[in-house]
Amino acid sequence: MDLSALAAKVDPGLVDITTRLGHQNGGVAGTGIVLTSSGEVLTNNHVISGGTSIDVTDVGNGQTYPATVVGYDRSHDIAVLQLQNASGLQTASIGDSSSVAVGDGIAAIGNAGGRGGTPSIVAGTVLALDQAITVSDDITGSAEQLAGLIRVAADLQPGDSGGPMVNTAGQVVGIDTAAATGTHSSGAEGFAIPINDAMAISKQIEAGTASPSVHIGPTGALGIAVGAPTTHSAIPGALVTGVSPGSPSGQSGLVAGDVIVSLDATAVDSPTTMITLLIGHHPGDLVLLAWVDPSGHQHDATVSLAVGPPT
Repeated sequence: MDLSALAAKVDPGLVDITTRLGHQNGGVAGTGIVLTSSGEVLTNNHVISGGTSIDVTDVGNGQTYPATVVGYDRSHDIAVLQLQNASGLQTASIGDSSSVAVGDGIAAIGNAGGRGGTPSIVAGTVLALDQAITVSDDITGSAEQLAGLIRVAADLQPGDSGGPMVNTAGQVVGIDTAAATGTHSSGAEGFAIPINDAMAISKQIEAGTASPSVHIGPTGALGIAVGAPTTHSAIPGALVTGVSPGSPSGQSGLVAGDVIVSLDATAVDSPTTMITLLIGHHPGDLVLLAWVDPSGHQHDATVSLAVGPPT
């Protein structure tokens, strides 16, 4: 496999993504695949989740663009971005993941280490199809199971997420999504979302068709940070770990240490459940929250959702 030739063919249709996380005062680096010359980009949802601003640098022309989130699917880890005022971009060559077979040679390309500039490329081999993994969010304690993945013997690194896994013809057949190991070794493995699955979701997002898993447009937010309740807590729910000053939740009396137990009369037994229930909502929507304070007293309030980062 000629990695230099593959990189020369694929790199111009890629972008480096930098996501700023306002509440955590940090950032996330990732990769994206250019779908249209006007700046529609496909990436992993976890690359942009929680972002208060997203900047995208096109590898083909070197320009950096602010990006907006068109929509996302948390449960399948897919997001579509739109670069502002972009035109004439080179697009990626999209292949057919149904043709991928165990033993095929592939290459994984991405913004390894978040360094930007020329993407890195590593060769690999398809090990298995239709694999499932559970991924967790260290910040919220939420978890999602991703299924139908391609498992590869390739050393995926932080920053590669959202980048292309390509066949020997340079066609995108998967989206680099997760490493099976955090160590740099010849035995490193990773997982990719089949491109056919990713494109089906991206087309749904482009069409503006929301569903229980697909959110379109701006995200409605409670203005809080949540995590899993501590092990000694007898109350299942979403533990409030922080409340933004002036947020709708703060004005309702919710404070850190409270545990949210229901949203719109639907039980909340974990941060994952709460986030899932909010996917169908938008800024300005009214939701009924119920929570229990550390002394065991229950409260409820109707809260108007603010504009927040994608989840």
